[in-house]
Amino acid sequence: MHIIKVKGKAKIPDYIQLRDDDFVLIAYFRADRPLKKLDKYGLEGKEDELKAIIEQLPFGKIQPLNL
Repeated sequence: MHIIKVKGKAKIPDYIQLRDDDFVLIAYFRADRPLKKLDKYGLEGKEDELKAIIEQLPFGKIQPLNL
């Protein structure tokens, strides 16, 4: 799985994209309101780790998500 942080403009907030190994979009959510149904993506119980990664993630750089 991969993660990318997208910078918002004006009234549009920053967003997070989760993509599978083929780079197909599987989740899209606001950076300030992390996804609540993480069990769908095999990330249940890792909310705090994901939040820490999102805070440190640079804008526009796709990176592998290793939790």
